[in-house]
Amino acid sequence: MQKVKIPITLDPGRAAQRRASYDGIVKLEELSRLQQVVQDQVGEIAVTIHCDIDQQGLVVVRGSARARLTVLCQRCNDELGLDLAQDFAYSPVGLGAESEDLPESYDVVELDEEGEINLRQIIEDELILAIPIVPMHDEASCSFSDKPASFGEIEAEESKPNPFEILKQLKKDS
Repeated sequence: MQKVKIPITLDPGRAAQRRASYDGIVKLEELSRLQQVVQDQVGEIAVTIHCDIDQQGLVVVRGSARARLTVLCQRCNDELGLDLAQDFAYSPVGLGAESEDLPESYDVVELDEEGEINLRQIIEDELILAIPIVPMHDEASCSFSDKPASFGEIEAEESKPNPFEILKQLKKDS
């Protein structure tokens, strides 16, 4: 299958009847919310999408998104490269429709006014969810140091008398 540009929106009903498949890329520049989370400003995300009708007669949009992105390590504040790979399966529902009948293995995606779903938004959501909440290097490879960071010398304070020493003396006297 040749690499194609992933469409922005898709009519899942028609695509499922045709059993449409897409194997291509989405540019990172097109995903503004993901750009705010990562250090990269340019890059490509490898995406595969397959539309089908399952055994229950439900329209299903399955796919995967794979990307190599850079975030900040929360321990040492250096760059951390992440290999993100996220698989997903969605079943579309109409605007305001109930989704109680869907199997748990499917996530719900709501159709817009034209009866389409926004694939870029789904891909962006999945990759944001794939990023760890607190991204950190392995302890062995992290440049964080346990040594206390201090700047200059701290002068020793003069020893002050303990204000409770008088109470101690009163207790001994009684």
